[in-house]
Amino acid sequence: MSRRGRIAGFGLAALLVLAGAVGAAVAGGGGQLLALVFIGLGLVLATSLVFFEVGLSEDRERDREREAAARHEEARQREAARQRSEGSPRGRPRPRLERMRGRPRRIR
Repeated sequence: MSRRGRIAGFGLAALLVLAGAVGAAVAGGGGQLLALVFIGLGLVLATSLVFFEVGLSEDRERDREREAAARHEEARQREAARQRSEGSPRGRPRPRLERMRGRPRRIR
C-alpha cells in the first residue's frame, strides 16, 4: 500500500468519525442514529486498515526470510562445488571407500 493510499484510508476513517461526532452534537434524535453509523464505520475502517498493515508487514518479513534462505542455499552450493573441485588434484571427486558390514573402512 502506498503512502498516499495509507493517508487517504486513515483520513477517510477519521473524517467519518469526525462527521459522526459533529452530527451527534448538531442533530436531534434522528441524527444520533446516523452519527452512530458514521462513527462505527469510521472505527471499523481504521481497525481493518491496521490489520491490513500488519498483514503487509508480515508478508514483507516472510519475503526477506525467503531471500535470505535462498542466498544461504546458493552459498552452500558454491562451497560444496568448491570443495568437490579441490577434493582431488585432477578435479575429480574422490572414490568412496569400500566398506563391509560390521567392519571398519579399508584404507588402501
